[in-house]
Amino acid sequence: MFLKTERLTIRRIRMGDWESIQRIWNDQKKSVYACFDKPKDTRSEVVRKRIEKWAFLETSMEHMFFSVCLDGITIGYVAFNQGRDGYEIGYCFLSKYQGKGYARESIFALICAIQKLQPSMVITARTALKNIPSVKLLQSLGFKIIGTEKVSFYHDDEGKDIYFEGGIFEMDIH
Repeated sequence: MFLKTERLTIRRIRMGDWESIQRIWNDQKKSVYACFDKPKDTRSEVVRKRIEKWAFLETSMEHMFFSVCLDGITIGYVAFNQGRDGYEIGYCFLSKYQGKGYARESIFALICAIQKLQPSMVITARTALKNIPSVKLLQSLGFKIIGTEKVSFYHDDEGKDIYFEGGIFEMDIH
C-alpha cells in the first residue's frame, strides 16, 4: 500500500527504515509522555531485527506497519494490528513534527484506504489519559472513549508496579 496525501507519503515499512525507527524511539524516550509507553530497546541489533519482522509482513493485512514520510524523511510510523473485530492502532512521530497535523493526516488516510478493503470494522487505540495530545488526536479522528484500564510498564525502587490510567478508544467503521 502506497498513499500520498497533500503533504505526506505513506508506505509499508521496509528493512532500510530501521535507523529512522531507531531515531523515532530514541526521540520518544525524551518525551514527557515516555512514562506512559512501553519501553523500547533501541540498540541497533534489536531495532534491525524488529524492523526486519515488520518489513517481512509487507503484504500482510493482519499486521501492517507504515512509514510516514515528509519530503523523503521518515517522521513517524503507524501500525495496525488485527484483532477480533478490526484493528488496534499505534503511532509514534518525531517530536519536532508533533502538533502539526501529520499524525492526524496519515492516520486518517490509512483508515480511509483500509476501509475500502474492509468496509466494516472497529479500530481501537489505547493511550494514557494524561497524554492530552494523543487523546485530542484520537478524538479529532472520531474515536470515542469506551473504557479505562490500569496500566504499568515501570517499577519503583522497591520493584512495585507504577500504574497510570489508560483510555481505551474505539471508532466504528461502517
